[in-house]
Amino acid sequence: MPKFQDYAAAIAPVINAAHVNVHAAAARAVAELAETSGVTLGLLVDLRFAFPLTRAALSIIYRYGEPPGLQEHLREGTLTEDDGTLRLTGKGLEFVHRLYDLHAAAIERVWAGGDLPGLAALTGRVLDAAERVPGGALELVAPPYEPEGATPGLLLFNRLAVLRYHRADAHAVAWQAEGLSAAEIVGLTDKPLRARIEAETDRRAAAPYRVLTAGERETLYDGLMKLI
Repeated sequence: MPKFQDYAAAIAPVINAAHVNVHAAAARAVAELAETSGVTLGLLVDLRFAFPLTRAALSIIYRYGEPPGLQEHLREGTLTEDDGTLRLTGKGLEFVHRLYDLHAAAIERVWAGGDLPGLAALTGRVLDAAERVPGGALELVAPPYEPEGATPGLLLFNRLAVLRYHRADAHAVAWQAEGLSAAEIVGLTDKPLRARIEAETDRRAAAPYRVLTAGERETLYDGLMKLI
């Protein structure tokens, strides 16, 4: 197995691809649900597992842009705001639970044959070991809400969604250490500097994978590859 830093670099796009695969498979059904419910997707899809959240928290989670659909959610009554804290309303919660059902159905189709219980357990261990950087996004979204009776596939999907924020925080720490702003890292054209930031991101992102044995890391990587 490669060293931990190389492993973190290799598995990051696999995690993203497996996560996106479910969203893509569910996209049509989710869009239909939104249309029939009169609901804007936006935050409810991105952060279905994370509410309540403050506006300050949203500015950390969405470092590189505006939170999508926030005003629409408030206007439509899926979110409510009290003293800067955003919470799901009954309407919003109902939509999120139906969203979980659609994701579970998509998972049955596109992740069929995968060792979903085993991968969910390994991902859960990595997520438990991931550092919650003060002021970072991971501490705001972890642990993910896991509905009672959730399938192993749904648990894996939501755990992967949250685990991505560990690397996002590692990346933010790396570019901040170089004295850059969010806007500057987005537009960065200095290739050696970007390579240095990515290497530091990999180094920081590698830490939680140390809780797994070499065999478990290989199982996690190979198992997620099969879900793409």
